[in-house]
Amino acid sequence: MKKFLVTGFVALLALCHQINAQSYQLSGNPVNTTGWSLVPSATVNTDFIQLTADQISQVGGIKLDDPINLKYCDKWKVEFDFRIDGNGTTSYGRGDGFAFWYLANPPASYVQGAGLGIPSNASGLMVAFDIFNNSSEGQMSKVHVLYGTNNLPAGNNNIEYNNTANSTYHTPDLISTIPFVGSTYRHVEVNGEIDPNNTANWIIIIKIDNNTVVNQSFVPSGGAATMTQGYFGFSASTGAASARHSIKNVKVYVDKVPLLQNTVTPSETCPNALTGVVTTDLTSFNAQFVNNPANYTFTYIVNGTQVTNPSSYQFSVNTTVNVIVKDNSGTFCDNPDAKIILTPKDVEKMDATLFGCPMNGFAVFDLTQANVTPLTNITKQFYRTLADLNSGTNEITNPATFSSAEGEVYVKINTATGCTAIAKISLKLYPVPTVNETTLRSCFNTNNVSTGTFNLTQAPVTTETGITKKYFINYNDALAGINEISNPQAYISANGSVYIKVINSNGCGSIAKVTLNVIPPVYSETLKDQIICMEDTTTLDAGANFSSYLWSTGATTQSITHVGVGTYWVDLKSGECVLRQEVKVIPSESPVIKGINLEGNTAIVEVKGGKAPYQYSLDGIQWQESNVFSNLTRGENTFYVKDFYNCDPVVVTVTVPNLVNVITPNGDGYNDVINYSELGYKKNLTFVIYDRYGNKVFEGNSFNNYTWNGTIQGRKVPTQTYWYHISWDELSKERPKIVFTGWVLLKNRD
Repeated sequence: MKKFLVTGFVALLALCHQINAQSYQLSGNPVNTTGWSLVPSATVNTDFIQLTADQISQVGGIKLDDPINLKYCDKWKVEFDFRIDGNGTTSYGRGDGFAFWYLANPPASYVQGAGLGIPSNASGLMVAFDIFNNSSEGQMSKVHVLYGTNNLPAGNNNIEYNNTANSTYHTPDLISTIPFVGSTYRHVEVNGEIDPNNTANWIIIIKIDNNTVVNQSFVPSGGAATMTQGYFGFSASTGAASARHSIKNVKVYVDKVPLLQNTVTPSETCPNALTGVVTTDLTSFNAQFVNNPANYTFTYIVNGTQVTNPSSYQFSVNTTVNVIVKDNSGTFCDNPDAKIILTPKDVEKMDATLFGCPMNGFAVFDLTQANVTPLTNITKQFYRTLADLNSGTNEITNPATFSSAEGEVYVKINTATGCTAIAKISLKLYPVPTVNETTLRSCFNTNNVSTGTFNLTQAPVTTETGITKKYFINYNDALAGINEISNPQAYISANGSVYIKVINSNGCGSIAKVTLNVIPPVYSETLKDQIICMEDTTTLDAGANFSSYLWSTGATTQSITHVGVGTYWVDLKSGECVLRQEVKVIPSESPVIKGINLEGNTAIVEVKGGKAPYQYSLDGIQWQESNVFSNLTRGENTFYVKDFYNCDPVVVTVTVPNLVNVITPNGDGYNDVINYSELGYKKNLTFVIYDRYGNKVFEGNSFNNYTWNGTIQGRKVPTQTYWYHISWDELSKERPKIVFTGWVLLKNRD
C-alpha cells in the first residue's frame, strides 16, 4: 500500500541591515502566517506549524505567496527545525514524512502517501525527509534530493524511486544515527551555491544537527533547467501509516543585493576637445548603488561584453553599462539590475548673480556660493576679468571673502576628468536703509546725577519700515556685529554716544550715531540747612526758579513756614526733570559750663561748645560778656550762660564755701581747724593743703571728715601761710568742675 506525505513549509527571509531587502517570516507565538498560504490540514499550533495530525490519509502544506528568483544567487540558504512524532498505525507504524521544495509552479493539489504531498511533474528542487520504506513497508530515515522534474512512469510521484542521473541523491538510512522520529526538534540547514566548475549546476549541502548528510553538485534536469523563478514551500502527508509532522524556526536567505538606486546618470561626461572621447571611472559610481561598496564585487557589462578597464572606461556615444553587484559575504544573491547611463555632454554651467550688503559702496561676497554648476567633485578658479582667466593670471585668492563694488567676475569650472567651463558671476549691491544721526536727552539719575537712563529704541534714526535695529557702544562693534547692548530700552550712560545698526529684510544694515545728553540737575541756591534753637521754628524757601514744588510735608508752595528741627525734602521740577533736594533744620548746639574756678568770692566761668560769643548772668536777666563774677555771697550761687543763637540758657548752681584764712590750733575751741565736712556730699570732692614749697601736708577724705587741725601725722606744723585746693563736680547734667583755692595762716603757740 502507498503511504501519502503531507508537506509543511515555514520560511523566513532574513535580510538584515538592508533598507530595501524583502523579509519573509513565520514566527511568533502563535505563528504569524501573513504572506503565506496554509493548505489543510496544516494548522498553526502555538509556535510551530503542524502539517499533519497523527492520522491516516492526511495532507497539509504551506507555501510562500511571492515567487523568488534565484537566477543571480551565487549562494542561498534555508534553515528550519522539524519534529516527527505520534503513535502511528498498528499495521504500518509511522509515515510517510515531509518535503522542503522550491518549485517552478506552486502545486495546484497535494497528494497523499509516498509522494509527501508533491504532485507528479512538479519541477524544481525537492528535498524529502522520508520515514517509510515503500519497498519493505518498514521504518527508515532517509533524505531524497531531486533537482529536476518529478515525472516517474505511470504518474508515480514518489521521489524515493527517482534516480535521474546527476540530478538525484538518496542518503543511506540514518535511522540508527539520526532518526527522524522523536519528541525533540532537529535542526536542518540546506545550503545552495553555484558550482564554480559548471555554473548551471547547484552544489547542495544539507546538514542535520550540524551533521552533513548531503554534499553534491546537482545538474538541473527537466523543467528545472529552464525555470527563472519558483515558490518555496513545505508539504507532508500520511497514507495508511500516520505521524504528526511539525516545523518551525524556518529562515530562507535568497534576496538579491538591495540597491540604493537602480540607475545612475552621471552629469560629468564632457568629451575631449580633440578626440571627442569621454573617459570616466565606472568604479566611482559604486557608492551610488550600495553603502560600503568595499563589501561587494562589481562587474560592468556593455552590449554583453565585460568591461576590462572600468577605472578608465572610454565612450563617444550614448552608452548603457549594466552593473552586476555581488555580495562578497555570500548572504545576498547577485543583483544585475544596476545601470550606468552614459551620455557625452559638455560641463553643465550657468551664469549666476550674487548680492551683497554694501558698506561705503563695497560688499563682501562669497564667490564659492555662486550656483554656476550642478556638478560636484569639481574645483573652481575665480578671476576679475575674462582676459585674466584665459591667461591664468591674477587669480582671486580670497574668493570666500571677496570685497567689491558692483561688477562681474569670472569662474573657471574644472572637472576631475579635465573638462572645463566658464561662467560669469554678476555682483550686485542690495539697497541699504537710509538713516540719520540724532540726539537723545535724558534726565539725570538720582543715584548718579552724571548719568541718565535712555530708551535707545526711541531714537528716530530712520523712517523706513520692515527693519530691525541692533544697538552698540561703538562704531567698530556695530560694524562687526559684536558686543550688542542687551538693554536698549533702559540704557544707563553719561554724556556720550551709541551706534544703532538698522537692518532691512535683505540683511543689509546702515549705522547711525546717536548722541546721548544727560540733563544736569538744577539745585535751589536759596535752600540751605539752618540752625535754630530746639524750641524755635523757621521758614524753608526753595526759590522762585522752578515750575513746581512738592515738599515732604505735602505742601506744593515755594516755601513752607513754622518748620521745626528735622530733615525735609522738596521735589523741584525744572523743565522735564525733577530733582529731590534735601534740607536739614538743625538744633543749635547748646554751650556747656565746663567748670567754675572760685578764688575767694570771685568766680571764673569756663564754657565750651555752642557758638561764641557767649553771655553770662547770675540771675538770667542781667547779662554780661565777661565770664568773671566778683563779690559773690557765700552759699548757693546760680550761673547762666547762652551763646550766639540766644537760645534758652544753660544753668549751673554752685556752692561758694565759707573762707577761713587763719587758724590757731591751741585747743581753745576757736579757729582750731579748717573744716569742709559740709562739702562731703559733693561728687569727686578733693581737699589738699600745701606748704609754701608746694609740698602736700594734708589731704582730706571721709576718714578725717575733710578737717585739718594743723598737724602732720600728729605733729604740729610750723607757723606760716599754707595754700589749699578744693575741687568737686557739680551734680548738674553738665557736671561742671568747681575749683576753690585760697590760703590760710596757721599760728601755733607753744
